[in-house]
Amino acid sequence: MKPALGQVCSLHAPFDKDLEDYAAGHCHAIDVWLTKLEIYLQSHSCDDVRGLLEQYEMQVPAASFQGGLLTSQGPARELAWELFGARLDLCRELAIETLVVSCDVSAPLGERDLERTRTSLQQAAHQAGEQGVRVALELQARAAFGNNLQTAAVLVAEVASPALGLCLDAFHFHVGPSKTEDLIYLTKENLFHVQLCDLADIPREFATDADRILPGDGDIPLKTIVNYLAEMEYDGWVAVELMNPRIWQIPPRQFGEIGMTALRKVLGQASMD
Repeated sequence: MKPALGQVCSLHAPFDKDLEDYAAGHCHAIDVWLTKLEIYLQSHSCDDVRGLLEQYEMQVPAASFQGGLLTSQGPARELAWELFGARLDLCRELAIETLVVSCDVSAPLGERDLERTRTSLQQAAHQAGEQGVRVALELQARAAFGNNLQTAAVLVAEVASPALGLCLDAFHFHVGPSKTEDLIYLTKENLFHVQLCDLADIPREFATDADRILPGDGDIPLKTIVNYLAEMEYDGWVAVELMNPRIWQIPPRQFGEIGMTALRKVLGQASMD
């Protein structure tokens, strides 16, 4: 498993500052936060981005995230799909292999919504495949559909496209209805990306993204998750993803060091069992 940091962990820092400071903290792979990259590109070019990546010896295996594709309708749907197309172009241009797509299916849920979800995933996989990009569906714990690993895996299997797989986010896996036994639905073929965090001293029912903390400091059974990934010989990327406003106050250079240390410790402890 290959360690990376999600840029959202330093949300208020500019794109280029992340690269410089994360590299100083011995991080050489990032889960790109797309909005941050898009802001940078308002005054810079993709060649500038490639120059930075080369300068700091930084890999960009994944980008997060795209929402609004599955059951949105009308103008909102048009905007979401237009943005998705532009982001696929961007991923292709910068050789970003995987684009994370949110399974953000909201209530109320009807039969048409289920069919629209499946059709949208087929369309997303086809469009991504044409660009040489993979789509990683991320289950959402609070969604009306696709809120657990089993259902998300079934959705991916129904589409049966090599361009569509899963993003396992430890937060959504833990606070939603997924069970540890559901890890069996992950395979080397369908698992495209992993995002880790932790939670401490808060009931799962009340946990929010803002409660995410560094992996290894809380109650999520990360050891069980990582051990399973090791058993299935997952050799892809594992990124820290935190949306905690308190952590956003930590300078990127400092976070790069502590984030990579925490992640390597979690991955290393599991591999020693």
